[in-house]
Amino acid sequence: MKIATSVFQGSCPDLASCPKSVLPEFALIGRSNVGKSSLVNMLTRSEGLAKVSQIPGKTQLINFFTINGAWNLVDLPGYGFAKVGKAERGGFSTMVADYLQNRSSLVGTFVLIDARLSPQALDLEFLRWMVGYGLAFILVFTKTDSLSKTAVQKNIGVFLSAMGGITEEPPAYVLSSAKEGVGRREILALIDSALSEIGGS
Repeated sequence: MKIATSVFQGSCPDLASCPKSVLPEFALIGRSNVGKSSLVNMLTRSEGLAKVSQIPGKTQLINFFTINGAWNLVDLPGYGFAKVGKAERGGFSTMVADYLQNRSSLVGTFVLIDARLSPQALDLEFLRWMVGYGLAFILVFTKTDSLSKTAVQKNIGVFLSAMGGITEEPPAYVLSSAKEGVGRREILALIDSALSEIGGS
């Protein structure tokens, strides 16, 4: 897939205010500071399209980017903010749950996991929720450039073992590095395939 245009359409605080778009959507979600904005910029090759911050929890709205005028890439708020109160964290959780469960135009969800870390309780808790509601997803292991290939594969193996307590079938996954462009072709190919299946390409 070639990306000719990528346009930021706006930010929304909840599902009710999301644009009434007929375009198919692909969502990105993960813990705070896992690299969602960097992945948006890498996929679109549009530096600065999504605002990248070193402050966990900076993305607190649902952000919409229209790609090639044909589909939307949606950057969802990260879960597990370190800098906001419990009441706000609960609000974000409700916002994300509403979108993932009720957004009719949602075609696929990519759950970003930091490849540098051992399995995090927040990630496993969120994925347990996804599986519990029958919501499909593909894992994207980010920041793989920070470790050796051996260390990355070891961490992924440990994470997939932890996932064994959540789902019987091993989840599909992609390795990614926004810095090196790793995973771009694979993720766009998955999106292209999904669009083809629904007649969107």
